[in-house]
Parts: sequence; structure tokens; C-alpha cells
Amino acid sequence: MVGNPKPQTHHVAVLAFPFGSHASALLDVVLKLAPASPHVLFSFFTTSRANTSLLSKVSPSSFHNVEPHDVVDGLPEGFVPSANFEEAIGLFLKAAPGNFMTGLKNAEAATGLKVRCLVTDAFFWFGGDMSEEIKVPWVPVWTSGPRSLLVHVETDFIRERVGIVIGGGKQALDFLPAFSRFQICDLPDGVVTGNLDSPIATLLHKMGQKLLKATVVAVNSFDDVDPEIENALKSRFQKLLNYGPLSLISRSPHSPEDESGCIEWLDKSKPASVVYIAFGSAATPPPHELEALAQALIETGFPFIWSFRGNIEDFLPKGYNKSSLNGKIVSWAPQVQVLGHASVGVFVTHAGWNSVMESISGGVPMICRPFFGDHTLNMRTIVAVWGIGTEFERGVITKIGMVKALELVLKHKEGKEMRDKIGALKNLALQAVESNGSSSQAFNSLVDIVTK
Repeated sequence: MVGNPKPQTHHVAVLAFPFGSHASALLDVVLKLAPASPHVLFSFFTTSRANTSLLSKVSPSSFHNVEPHDVVDGLPEGFVPSANFEEAIGLFLKAAPGNFMTGLKNAEAATGLKVRCLVTDAFFWFGGDMSEEIKVPWVPVWTSGPRSLLVHVETDFIRERVGIVIGGGKQALDFLPAFSRFQICDLPDGVVTGNLDSPIATLLHKMGQKLLKATVVAVNSFDDVDPEIENALKSRFQKLLNYGPLSLISRSPHSPEDESGCIEWLDKSKPASVVYIAFGSAATPPPHELEALAQALIETGFPFIWSFRGNIEDFLPKGYNKSSLNGKIVSWAPQVQVLGHASVGVFVTHAGWNSVMESISGGVPMICRPFFGDHTLNMRTIVAVWGIGTEFERGVITKIGMVKALELVLKHKEGKEMRDKIGALKNLALQAVESNGSSSQAFNSLVDIVTK
């Protein structure tokens, strides 16, 4: 705890999922809640590895009344991570309820303050049991979108209607509200396809059942983005609060400065002319798709910024190197600022929910290459419901497919229509985060519930 002169009289425990971008997303919420509640001590629990990563990116002065705590990761000594990250997740989850409760009790003893509220990643279905045991409100935070949340709440109903499906499946999901344009193949693995007993599938199934008992479910979204979905969720939960887009409410405290000069580079480009490419922190296309993407950029000549971890020259055609390209390749880009720049005309993305919200906030149409989880569901919403982006045939990047998609968005009237539609969504998002907007009011309600 750093530099906060006001004594804390209230204690909130925050339990973060240490895989992917989950802990970072939850910390963003906490670092927004904390300044609004200087009398509250927020104890932030996750694994040592996740905390070390987060703390390396955050100025200590950002924390004030937030205190990080390490919990045991549940991995046996000498554990060697495999390509199957779900093994580590399964081991962590098996030990998590007991490890979190031990950490919570230790924090209470160290501070002399009883925990008065439990804020968790929504993945932690056991947060409901913990909150009942210590008799405090439970506030799960869902960092993905409302449509995928409804799927997980309705998993049992979906399984009753369609059974267990081998392979993709083209059956329509029109028995769910606002799902008439969706098919079984759009659902995340573990709902009716794939391994229904995997750690992630089990986690999400239990979560969908337990969230109905939560004091409030908080979502990084805004009320008008998908009204029919919102109404369905509100009818199922005790209380639903859409507090987003978080990127419009506040800049992430752990966003490094633009050390690679992306914004300065964009300042010299024409409006809506630049391709921005980023596939998130947990996904990378296979080599043949990276090669196809590079070839398409060379053939079209569109200026681009590509956030890429690795050596791009391994994927360029013979005779080309990094300096011969009409673009900028960086290991990290300030995504919110890049997407908010007038020069960016299209976002090539994995369609993770945070990226979708940031693209809407910037008013930038999307070309989607989904990988796992809610990505395909988000892509289908982008393409078929909102009309603010496009996809690849068979879901993979080819040179021809990328050239076609780039030209569609940047040169043809369909791209102009996408920009108009996403511009309208951007305006709704901006209205939601105004002082009297729905998201601002929801965030104030969240502060009240968590801290009082």
C-alpha cells in the first residue's frame, strides 16, 4: 500500500483469475474503484506470477489503497507447463477455494479489518460459497461480453434443446433471445461441442448456475449495445450493472507510454487509411497465416501498424525485410490510443471482448480471425448483428481473403457503411460514460455496493 494518508476502515477482498488477460482486466476495475473509495482497503489476491507481471507494469503510486497478495498456484513442485494450458488451470482451480480463503483470513489478521465484500472474476463460481460462509455480498465481474454470458447462464437449456454435438453444427439457436442469426458452430467449445468436462468448460458451467445468486453481476459493456440480451440477463440476475466501456471511463493505469512512437507515426497518415493488426496476449495465428497476412499487406500497399511479438522477417516473402514494408511493426502498441486515432481505418483482430469494446470506442471496423472462447460468438455479433466488420472464409487467413477483406473495408462502400454503423455505436458508448450516462450511474452503484 503506497502513499495514502487516509486510514482504511472498510476491507474488500478481490480474487483474480491468473491466466490470460483476466487479472489485468479485473485490476483495471479495482484501480478505478479505489480512488472513489479512499476509506476502503482493497486486498487483491492472485498468484505470485500474475502479481509480479501486473506490478511490473504499474506505477506504485497507482495503488494507494490497493494491497496485492500472493496465493499458491496449486501446481506441484517441478511442474512443467505443457502446450495444454488447461492442465495448469485445472490444478489451480482444484486448490483455489482453500488457497483464497487462507489468503483472505491472513489479510484480515494482518490488517485487523474484516472483509465486508467479495469481488471476484466471474469465473470463480466458488465465490458465491465463500461469500455465504463469511456472510458478505458477492460481486462477480464478467470481463467478456453480455452475449457469451447469456450462453453460459443458459448452457443447461441449450444442451436440452440440441444435445451434445460432434463437430461444428449448423443448427440455428433461435430458441434463445436475440440468437436467430447464430448457429451451434458459433458457440464456445464446452457448451455442446468439444470436451464438456475440461477445466474451462466445467468452470463456465458452474459459473452460469452460481451467478444467479450473486448480489450483482458487473459487466464491461454498456446498456444499448445489445438491448435484447441485456433484458434477458436482467431477468435472470438479481442485479446487472454495465460499467463500460472501461477504456472510455479511464485509461488503464498499467498501460506503458507509447515508446515505439505509434501515435507520432499515425499523425503523418491520412484519415481512415491505416490497418492496425493485433491478436491479443494469448493468441497468434499459425505461420502460414502470418505469411499470408504479410503477403496481403505487401500486395495492397496499405499502411499498417502490426503489434507482433517475434521476428516478422521469418514470415516475409523472399527479398523483403522489415524496413521494406509500408508499415510499422512493434512488440507492443498503445491499443486504446491507436484505435482512437483518426488515421486508423480497420482493425485486424482476434475479436476478444476487450478489443471489441476498444474498437467500438474508437469507431474502427473490424476484420475478425477468432481463435477460442467467446471469439467466434463476438465475431458473429460484429458481422451479422451490428454489421461493423467482416470475417474470413473457413475462419482462417489466406492472402486472397485478407486482400479482399482489406479492400472491402478501406476502399468499398460496404466499408463506409461499417464505419457509419460503428460510429453510431461509438456515440452510444460515449453517451453511456457521460456523467449522467447509464454506465457512469452503474459504476457509481457498483462503488456503493462494494464499499458500503
